[in-house]
Amino acid sequence: PSVGAACSRSPAASLASACTQVCATARYQAYSTEANSSDELKVFRQSLRRFVDSEILPHINQWEAEGSFPRSLYTRAADLGILGVGFPAEFGGSESDLETQWQIAVCDELGRTASGGLMACFGVHAIALPPLLAAPDDQHGHMKTLRNRIVPEVLAGKKIAALGITEPGGGSDVANLKTSAKRDGDHFVINGEKYFITSGVRADYITLA
Repeated sequence: PSVGAACSRSPAASLASACTQVCATARYQAYSTEANSSDELKVFRQSLRRFVDSEILPHINQWEAEGSFPRSLYTRAADLGILGVGFPAEFGGSESDLETQWQIAVCDELGRTASGGLMACFGVHAIALPPLLAAPDDQHGHMKTLRNRIVPEVLAGKKIAALGITEPGGGSDVANLKTSAKRDGDHFVINGEKYFITSGVRADYITLA
């Protein structure tokens, strides 16, 4: 749940609104890493700041109240390079020796929205895609086919990926998951329950454990 959405259902709604307004009007003091950033990273950070100021902050209170934001925002985030940070260039990502600084820039600027929900939705692919990228190729090339189809779509903001681990009975304890997948011909039958899945209700792809 996002900060604003949670507060809007409590007496602290006015406090949440005030915090959001402070974030919107006060210039965020970036980490000292900005002073040592490359020109490319500085331009990236500036573009993120303009994006947040012009396309997110004017609408964030409404989105918090509604508990959702436009799906088109993923495409805008992808165009700016937000979704591709740290992912292989061959899939549309932007690898860099200063990857951590790029990730800090994204967290810095999106953090100014004071919306944990929005930040989680923009970042959930970073836990959904790595298992697919790391999976070994099979003799028929199925995993390669999946990677080549799914990863570029997600990094381009055209599709949404989520990670399904948490279960009602055991939380995220991966050693005690109850969900099962059994082969039935050329497909699998999945049985089990998942909850608290970030972007689960709108995801096109779910990496399921």
